[in-house]
Amino acid sequence: MLVRNVTLAEIATTLPNKRQVVFALKRCQRDGPRALCSVVKDAGDDPDCTHGAELVAHVEIKTEPGVILRGGPGVATVTKPGLGLEVGGPAINPVPRRNITEMVLEELAGSPYRGALVTIEVPGGEAMAKKTLNARLGLLGGISILGTTGIVKPYSTASWKASVIQAIDVAAYRGAQALVFTTGGRSEQAGMKLFPDLAEEQFIQMGDFVGIAFRHAAAKNIPRAILVAMMGKLSKIAAGITYTHARQGEVDMYFLARLAAELGGSESLQQEIRQANTARQVLDLARAHGLWQLPEALCRHAAENLRQHVERRLAVAVCLVDFDGAPLGRYPARGDQPVQEAAAGSLKVDS
Repeated sequence: MLVRNVTLAEIATTLPNKRQVVFALKRCQRDGPRALCSVVKDAGDDPDCTHGAELVAHVEIKTEPGVILRGGPGVATVTKPGLGLEVGGPAINPVPRRNITEMVLEELAGSPYRGALVTIEVPGGEAMAKKTLNARLGLLGGISILGTTGIVKPYSTASWKASVIQAIDVAAYRGAQALVFTTGGRSEQAGMKLFPDLAEEQFIQMGDFVGIAFRHAAAKNIPRAILVAMMGKLSKIAAGITYTHARQGEVDMYFLARLAAELGGSESLQQEIRQANTARQVLDLARAHGLWQLPEALCRHAAENLRQHVERRLAVAVCLVDFDGAPLGRYPARGDQPVQEAAAGSLKVDS
């Protein structure tokens, strides 16, 4: 129910992961149908330039239905394609967009208002963005509003690495014959759908620590490993990178262009790939040119690089998934043989 004429010190909300939380408000002001409130981001010990940032929401409630979301000062504007966001619109990713919309409509339920104009502002966001790769991605004027759960996990680089190693140790102790390594929450959800018969401890979010995860799995004599990743991270691994953080290197568009050439892609496609903004855009370009083999080729290169990285002590399968978790490519791909057979023990390692 819409609360009227009350200045709040805190607010209860539901995060994208459906967890209910209470946040302290830094500011809370109201003027008729318009209101402003803000919270301060706590990034824990994650090395994040937005730690301590004030996130401000300006809301104007409407009798007309629908929630319109805009970016204010400090929120980047999308200027290049390939990010899955509208060019010219605010850099607010799909999950936060959906969560904001759902929470606004929940708050308006039972009131005479059916919609709202919501503007997100981040004071100082433009300065923060200079410490990121946003400008290279065509995100100009501020930071991006990201997130898939609403919670920043307290990972420093050292502690995350330790958590990956510990997770592998636990799985090995419990006799796991296969591990599914993922780079984040979305790819893990996709992996769990692809391999529903595996135990929860067999799924390990390795983050950017690809090389460490696979080497430790080999050291613990786990026979099989399956990588489930999305286009950006998988493109780096296919190019031979085993630590995939953005600060350590960008997607190699020249590698992707060479791979397209190997698959018979035209010179015009290769040129478009070299000039692409993101790996996701490369995938769209390949589809537009009918180069449907690209996902499987990326999976094959990634698997070969990972096997070499662990001196062929692991059988490796790779699955490429999209942002919704749908499979786009896999390796091995012998006829209709599903990658699930990797978990069952039939995956062969090439000599």
